[in-house]
Amino acid sequence: MTLAPETTALKIQLRLDDGWFTVCDLNVLLPGRGVAALLPDGRQVALFRDRAGELYAIDNRDPFGGAAVLSRGLTGTHEGRPFVASPLLKQRFDLLSGQCLDDETVRIPTYQVRVS
Repeated sequence: MTLAPETTALKIQLRLDDGWFTVCDLNVLLPGRGVAALLPDGRQVALFRDRAGELYAIDNRDPFGGAAVLSRGLTGTHEGRPFVASPLLKQRFDLLSGQCLDDETVRIPTYQVRVS
């Protein structure tokens, strides 16, 4: 017998140009691990939850390698700021600003996140 996954009433939402978009249940995000989600316009977003419960959303596409893999990157902190390191070439991206910590000329989109 297969049991249904546990669900919660709390939902993760992202701010898009036309309003808030519900992505998934909060319990899908495990601390320290990323999850990829498809947006209505076909873009992918990488969602993260840190051990303190803070939520982050960035574009899932690695601008250096071109693949949608940032959700599979390793998370950490640099000078008190959360980042994800790409699994491809290991560049680090600030989860708050999208700024590449290893190349100041590169920045990826970030999204405002809320729980509803």
